[in-house]
Amino acid sequence: MSGAAHLVHGMGTELEAPVWPAITPEEAGAVLGHFAQAGRLIALHWHSPRPFSAATLVEAEGGRFILKRHHRDLRSLDALMQEHGFIAHLRTARVNVPEVMEAEGCTAIARGEWTYELHRLSPGLDLYRERHSWTGFLSVGHASAAGRALARLHLAARDYAAPPRGTDPLIAGWTILPAPDPMAAVQAYVTARPALAQFLQDRPWQEELAALLCAVPPGLVELPPLWTHNDWHPSNLLWTPEGEVATIFDFGLATQSCALHDLATALERSAIPWLEMQDGAAIKGDAQAALGLISAYREVLPLSLVDIDTLIGLLPLVHVEFALSEVDYFAGLLNDPAQATLAWEGYLIGHARWFSSAAGQAFLEDLRRGAGA
Repeated sequence: MSGAAHLVHGMGTELEAPVWPAITPEEAGAVLGHFAQAGRLIALHWHSPRPFSAATLVEAEGGRFILKRHHRDLRSLDALMQEHGFIAHLRTARVNVPEVMEAEGCTAIARGEWTYELHRLSPGLDLYRERHSWTGFLSVGHASAAGRALARLHLAARDYAAPPRGTDPLIAGWTILPAPDPMAAVQAYVTARPALAQFLQDRPWQEELAALLCAVPPGLVELPPLWTHNDWHPSNLLWTPEGEVATIFDFGLATQSCALHDLATALERSAIPWLEMQDGAAIKGDAQAALGLISAYREVLPLSLVDIDTLIGLLPLVHVEFALSEVDYFAGLLNDPAQATLAWEGYLIGHARWFSSAAGQAFLEDLRRGAGA
């Protein structure tokens, strides 16, 4: 596939020209020279349609690999090392995650304005490869398998003690909702990100967020901290022919949050067809898939009725901090105010307001009733 023909997923359902150009064979060959286990490049077979970085399926003398390239202001070497440290811990705990390759004693390299990482191709069927992120499961069986796999990941992460990641864009942090004063935490978050602050300066953002954050469920500060995936949806999973999870990948948003935050994120991103709402259609949540995921999670890790109540209370707000990071990405690194506006109005505000609609309230009530809350 040529770079000129390569298209990626946009913020809606249409494919778009990429912000980050496709990796070329010449570029891939030069990068592979730093990874001794990969050997010489043979061919590139596929370019990922995901929009926030460039990735390609590499065939080399040492096997097949996924080569990913990031802008250094999006993922620095230090940021990638934090991500890879969590992956390494999970592999040691026998969680099926990618094998990250080493380059001269490090698991990533920097070349000019780019950083690169190389993962050996993981086992499993990539059934959701061409589907947009945050689209639903193909079956309730897949939702249940994903719930069990998420619980097993949480068990394995309990003894991982690294500190949270920093202020890099596109990190699903956990600093606002559990704060004693969420609005003060929002102000600190915005102040630490000048591009985000500039984008918001002429908007009534404090009033808009205050109207949402008044519904933060109580007791979040008491939830045990845990390193979590934070981007759990079916296209970040590889599958067995029997419909179980074979490999968990894409830990780019991983950081320290808590188990209920991660579980709420999984529900928010896989059980509600947000992209259809962006096309102007009314949407309805898939309570059956959500309950399948919750029920299977509980088979591995019990959840109390208080946990379920907190989980459902988190759902309308769990996206807020990542949405702010998306606005910062578009307003800062890309200097794209139109996309930043869409992330703010359509994603952050629009998604939260959907939960107050009749369809949103019906979805939450179905979860309460189905989960026994």
